[in-house]
Amino acid sequence: MCMEHSIVCKCGSREASFNFKNEIMPPEVIESLYCPACSEEVTHQSDCMLKDNGWVIRYDMDIAGLYSKRLPVPDRDNITPETLFDEGYVTWRGVYPGDHIDSAEERAAITKLAKEDPKKYFSEMKSWAIGRMARLKEDGWRKANEGE
Repeated sequence: MCMEHSIVCKCGSREASFNFKNEIMPPEVIESLYCPACSEEVTHQSDCMLKDNGWVIRYDMDIAGLYSKRLPVPDRDNITPETLFDEGYVTWRGVYPGDHIDSAEERAAITKLAKEDPKKYFSEMKSWAIGRMARLKEDGWRKANEGE
């Protein structure tokens, strides 16, 4: 099970939804969030921060350490921001902040084809999904580059 939580960035202008895989980590593990506008003022600290296409997530690594014994990963004593994000324990809901909203809107237009022309619907949906991920990968989103 994944719980979703929304967090507003430090400047208050943007919001991002996060998933917490299997509820292993609590929402408090996110100390702060910086959107591309407010992240310009932040000095990156690799031991507690993760950058993703202009966004910065600052994790409370003390809290992560307290909950790390619950993680099914080999090196529980050396949890990093990359582990939390890339393994899905504290990560965007979707590929980027707001992805779950954008993708639903994009899919809605294609879904109308399902009853009219199922064959075209499947073709369009496949084409959309492949093209979308290629675009997000090119844009530099971390989760679009998974597995490389």
